[in-house]
Amino acid sequence: MEEENLAIQADVAYGIFEIFLHKALRLRGPYIFELVEKGAEFRDAINELFGEFEREYPALATTIKERYGGTETVYHMIQMGEGVFPTKTTLTFYIIQDAPQIGIHTVDDENVGKWLIFVDPQQADEAWRIVRNATCAGLLGISSKVSTAKPNPESRDQRMVIFVYTRDWRDEQDVMRVRSQLRELGFVDRIGYKRNIETYRGEYSKKGKRVTYYSA
Repeated sequence: MEEENLAIQADVAYGIFEIFLHKALRLRGPYIFELVEKGAEFRDAINELFGEFEREYPALATTIKERYGGTETVYHMIQMGEGVFPTKTTLTFYIIQDAPQIGIHTVDDENVGKWLIFVDPQQADEAWRIVRNATCAGLLGISSKVSTAKPNPESRDQRMVIFVYTRDWRDEQDVMRVRSQLRELGFVDRIGYKRNIETYRGEYSKKGKRVTYYSA
């Protein structure tokens, strides 16, 4: 049990570092997924940014080093797709990609909703690449995220799920604009849209009960 708790703590610490890293690298230029997909060298940036992270969050940095080793190990994990490709990510439950120039402080979380795209693991990396790139291009909503290969006790089957968030479920025109864009990107099967308020209530679809607010 102690070993399991240490592993959970290490995964949480790494997840926080990953958010820190993504934001810091983006301020410098390319997204981290662009560096990985192009096979670019960014070892020096990892070393420098981990140093900054360690100064700001010394306990978390120590946990990461004790569990995974130094920055060379972290760099290698990222190169292999950790935090970039859903099927290669095992330390966090989700990969998140925010849209550019979205003021998160202007978003009322209870008004947010999301389109849900369920995909088989074999199609997950490519499906996520398409949604992620469209999100970065500002073509979809405020953010997107995808489930990963990290076993999640809340998963109902072996499929992975991509969430495409919009700012306000009450804005049907914008919600359907995003759905139309997803259709143009190749996601033509009928999908459901769920409001955050149902998620917060712990309401999930089951036989005889539907919790999607829109379906298209």
